[in-house]
Amino acid sequence: MAATAPVSLEAIRRARERLGSRVLRTPLIPLDGSPGPGKIYLKLENLQPTGSFKVRGAGNSLLAALERGPLRGVYTTSAGNMAQALAWHAQALGVPCTTIVPDTAPEAKLSGIRRFGAEIVQLPWSEVWDITLNGVYAPLRERLYVPPFNHSDMIAGNGTIGLEVFEDLPDLETVYVAIGGGGLISGIAAALRALKSSVRVIAVEPETAAPFAASLKAGRASEVHRTPSFVDGSGASSVFPQMWDRLNGLVRESRVVSLEESAAAVRFLFERHRIVAEGAAGTAVAAARRDARDPSTCVAVVSGGNIDAGKLMTILSGSVP
Repeated sequence: MAATAPVSLEAIRRARERLGSRVLRTPLIPLDGSPGPGKIYLKLENLQPTGSFKVRGAGNSLLAALERGPLRGVYTTSAGNMAQALAWHAQALGVPCTTIVPDTAPEAKLSGIRRFGAEIVQLPWSEVWDITLNGVYAPLRERLYVPPFNHSDMIAGNGTIGLEVFEDLPDLETVYVAIGGGGLISGIAAALRALKSSVRVIAVEPETAAPFAASLKAGRASEVHRTPSFVDGSGASSVFPQMWDRLNGLVRESRVVSLEESAAAVRFLFERHRIVAEGAAGTAVAAARRDARDPSTCVAVVSGGNIDAGKLMTILSGSVP
């Protein structure tokens, strides 16, 4: 079987044109109080309309599909952020939308999905992951399945983040990105490595689910035991083989952070910047701060801010949810 190639820079630029003003060009700001000589900047995707980067890939996927013809409806699988993003675009475009989410999805994400008018189907994580891998949910066969990460349109939309980061900070050396399914990091890496081949793109996962780190070690797509945690937007059960093909060579490094480190980063962002970040975003910032002794110019992607108020309060009180 032929390897799945990274998306092209041309496809990413087309995605930016297609998305237009439907998504924000999010700011890149310096992190206050770097613990070392490294300069850390934050790419604030939590400021997007649905609170995460997913509006980029979801929007590009839906708009590209509509260019090919009318739709009876769409559906996706998601820990919550992709579901909100697709629902938001579908509502604006008048397309029926159903979202399949784990039965552990946080209420902050479920309420967002409802607000954007989508139907919610909750299933155990293993069933959601199986649908994601197979791309089929029998009750919705007449609708278009929009994959949450493993599709070129999704990845190209996410890659627009890389364009913006490079334009705002052309001397960047390292980028830290939380990895779940891999759609975010593969898009960013494809853009940045095409624009500046020396950029290091580092994948970050929670200790409770780090299949990409295991895959790098094994040299092939690997599976691990996943323990649910408040870091629900990052860390999966396995690396999808096609995503491994896309990432292999583009992303050669990873960091695994503890739940305590992720919570501390979420707390730090709120206390220093009044930024509300979810657990996955906290992992990227935690890894960047841990590596700050390296005197490089780096970016941590704050991928989303959809965290339950109760969990955020627990973190701000100094505990781990």
